[in-house]
Amino acid sequence: MTNPATTASVSASLPFIHSKSGLLERAGLSVLRYGLVLLLVMWGGFKFASFEAEGIQPLVSHSPLLSWLYSVTSVQGASNLIGVVEITTGLLMASRRWWPTVSGYASLSAAGIFLITLSFLVTTPGVLEPTNPSGGFLMKDLLLLGAALFTAGEALGETSRRTDASSARTPSS
Repeated sequence: MTNPATTASVSASLPFIHSKSGLLERAGLSVLRYGLVLLLVMWGGFKFASFEAEGIQPLVSHSPLLSWLYSVTSVQGASNLIGVVEITTGLLMASRRWWPTVSGYASLSAAGIFLITLSFLVTTPGVLEPTNPSGGFLMKDLLLLGAALFTAGEALGETSRRTDASSARTPSS
């Protein structure tokens, strides 16, 4: 049974919540995009350190998508290359205000990065065992994948809106 007093107080607060929903959406989108930027640049920078190169070695060596790197470069060289890709992706994602298309494609690149790291869950032996810390660390990439796809859709949608607006302002022949 519903309490009429509770229902009335919730209904009275709804206009305030609805008036702030656009602000909340913009804030959430900014946190998603620039949080991904921060994480990609930070983790990419770590790839240049030997502790990180050694830490990702068991994951990369079992990956059918990345293990070939070790046949053309060292463990540190492969880690450095991955770091360059992550940093570049993060910085290009940050260009959304000026180049939404570039940012959108960078977000799709981030989605690819997260799909590859999620693949480690099935290619690395023992990674899902309760005593292996890598499994839980990799699982967060599922949420990061969703954030990357969302920011890609938003940025590429902005490109479409800008193109439509530009077309509307151009006089027809």
